[in-house]
Amino acid sequence: MMGGRDWSEVAQGLKPAAAMVLIQTSFAGVNILYKLALNDGMDVKVLVAYRYIFAAAFISPVAFFIERKRRPKITWKILGLTFLCGLFGATFAQNLYVSSMKLTSATFTSAMANLVPAVTFILAVSFRLERLGIRTNYGRAKVLGTLLGLGGAMLLTFYKGAGIELWSTNINLSEQQDHGGHHLAAPHSESGNRVMGSFLAVASCLCYALWLIIQAKLAEAYPCHYSNAALMCLMGSIQASILALCVERHRIQWRLGFDIRLLTAAYSGIFASGMSFTLLGWCIKKKGPVYASVFNPLMLLLVAILSSLLLNEKLYLGCLLGAALIVIGLYIVLWGKGREASKIDEESPAEATRESIDVAVAQEAATDPGSGNVCDPNIRKGEEVKQKANKPGCSGF
Repeated sequence: MMGGRDWSEVAQGLKPAAAMVLIQTSFAGVNILYKLALNDGMDVKVLVAYRYIFAAAFISPVAFFIERKRRPKITWKILGLTFLCGLFGATFAQNLYVSSMKLTSATFTSAMANLVPAVTFILAVSFRLERLGIRTNYGRAKVLGTLLGLGGAMLLTFYKGAGIELWSTNINLSEQQDHGGHHLAAPHSESGNRVMGSFLAVASCLCYALWLIIQAKLAEAYPCHYSNAALMCLMGSIQASILALCVERHRIQWRLGFDIRLLTAAYSGIFASGMSFTLLGWCIKKKGPVYASVFNPLMLLLVAILSSLLLNEKLYLGCLLGAALIVIGLYIVLWGKGREASKIDEESPAEATRESIDVAVAQEAATDPGSGNVCDPNIRKGEEVKQKANKPGCSGF
């Protein structure tokens, strides 16, 4: 029989897994709330602006108190990098992601968000931040996983297939809302919506991948992760608000009552971009970025289930097959990254204490991405292996 100490060790070992399940559940909740807010007629750009206003208001005091004694001076270079992080990781990525969801479905965009590691790998190789290593097993695995992910995205885009009835609860929360005169296209009702939604989702992944590269530079120059998160959310809130004001000036769109709009903005900003980020940083510190990445497809599964139960969304064969290819490709890329890191550790154990950059990314998304939030181990500086700095920047997704 297991003694008290053994049970305590088991419980300690399960804490990171439980935390990652909680994080992915919160990201899935963001996607469902996004869809409900959009169906209520909330403008995409206003929604994103409010999200980062709430996120900045939450994370800024946290960063101030936690890092007040070790925060270095903020230079113009740091401000420039945080401006770009806010632009690509918050303003562009989230507006594109939510716009894609408006045209398709929560399940569709959640599946596409898993392309972020593959897109990041392509950009990292293009910018010579990472070796292709095609002659090695791990290099071929990364290429194969990337191709599978892209193939899955194309299948999602161009093949709808037959509908799949898993269960029916006859519950559709969006139909119980007052849509404010805005009527959205049904998910997958037109091939044009699906193609445009796919384009926007891939563009969101591209912006998020660019954010990862910039965030790697920022984390190296300014290793205060909570302050980085606060600065990025602050920049994102300013940029997203300016963009929203240029497009939507009607007061009714900016009005928040005690309704789904306020709940979505507050939940996505405080929980997805604030609390989940902090918890994600703890998990990565304990287990590493690849461990955290393994849980990313859980959000897709939860979104598919919740969308079917609460929004009465139908699953289609093309969506199911495409999502499966994307997830398989994701795990193959992660396997290649893990083998590559192990190989470098074996070849240069004396350098194991040197700093390098590993960046956390959901989906958000994108995540929340983004969202969701996704943890991506693709970015390295040269061939350094991260041992010390297994802490993420804030994706705010």
